[in-house]
Amino acid sequence: MTNDLIKCYESSKKLMPILHLPVQSGSNNILNKMNRKHTIEDYILIYEKLKKVNKDIEFSSDFIIGFPGETEQDFQNTLSLINKVKFINSYSFIFSPRPGTVAAKLKITDKKVSKIRLKIIQDKLFKNQIERNKCLEGKVIDVLVENVMKDKKKLFGRTSYMTSVIFEGDKKNIGKIVKVQITNSNQNSLFGKIRLNENKRAA
Repeated sequence: MTNDLIKCYESSKKLMPILHLPVQSGSNNILNKMNRKHTIEDYILIYEKLKKVNKDIEFSSDFIIGFPGETEQDFQNTLSLINKVKFINSYSFIFSPRPGTVAAKLKITDKKVSKIRLKIIQDKLFKNQIERNKCLEGKVIDVLVENVMKDKKKLFGRTSYMTSVIFEGDKKNIGKIVKVQITNSNQNSLFGKIRLNENKRAA
């Protein structure tokens, strides 16, 4: 993630304001065991640089929980990172050994502990998603219409942050960016009503 690339997020209209920046763990100890080439300090610096050039940027990430040797402090460090960045969408999994890798030879973290930690992590990540979607209720946002839902009555689209939006509308709007007023939400999706006469074709 070079400074030149970060600079692009300041003015480019072709880059969406969401960035999937996998971190894997919030602990330098675990990152070192994973043979990752970044530190948490590196990650936070990139996060802060991007926020400085474009305050609207939000982040998603990947987390591996229960990597061999993960201590309670390592886990708490991951929670601290999540609290700081407030990822709007992320993927989290319990470590599973892959044959032929160095990690496959390491002592596995207790499965019960890993499951408890994963639930804590996912509850926090899901809460972030719910709160962000909730704050959009009542607002009018741009939605790129992708297709018609299976019920043939509603349209499916996405916001510039890749959030799913479901709303009633004409299939002639597929491929267009339309204005949708959000009326309801859940963890993964937004629901709303199209604002007529305010449509514009996607670039």
